Amino acid sequence: MSLEQIVAELKAERDRLDKAIAAVRSVSTQPRRGRPPKAVQTSARPKRRRRMSAAVRRKLSRLMKQRWAAGKDEAEGEGEVGS
Repeated sequence: MSLEQIVAELKAERDRLDKAIAAVRSVSTQPRRGRPPKAVQTSARPKRRRRMSAAVRRKLSRLMKQRWAAGKDEAEGEGEVGS
């Protein structure tokens, strides 16, 4: 085998490898379909749960009781008017 034949075979092998690398790259660069992995969805910082202070809870409780009482009064009043 002459030196020129060896060089020609090596170049042919290099061309085949370049084509294989290009094929692998084209497959890996296609956009991914479906839901992204969970690691991509989560943010870097953890989500913190918001908590109400005791004063805010008392205030909301008082307001809800007022709403329920008003609704109860309306329901009782409607029953008497319809009779």
